[in-house]
Amino acid sequence: TQGLVESGGGSVQAGGSLRLSCVASGRASRRACMAWFRQTPGKEREGVAEIPTDGGASYHHHSVKGRFTILRDGAKNTVYLQMNRLKPEDSATYYCAAGDGPRGLMAQFYRDWGQGTQVTVSS
Repeated sequence: TQGLVESGGGSVQAGGSLRLSCVASGRASRRACMAWFRQTPGKEREGVAEIPTDGGASYHHHSVKGRFTILRDGAKNTVYLQMNRLKPEDSATYYCAAGDGPRGLMAQFYRDWGQGTQVTVSS
């Protein structure tokens, strides 16, 4: 298969942790930057974190900074999102994305998208 395949979503209680994984293949594995976005029904897709594939610094949205960490294993073409101290407002469908555009978690510059994985946090 080509593209991005996510895994690791699920249900957890508030305060718990989950780790999402995203394996890139084909064109997506050659993009300059990878990121995680999330979306809830009726709302726009929101950028969570991004990481360049050249070893540069990652960036996390202020709403998750200090709780979530984006990591990349280049040898496995895999990006992870470690989510700690989860809150009910973190519940969403999480999407992995890859692109070559400017930094700043702008969805319009990400060209490859995964199918999404659901995260549900109960209070």
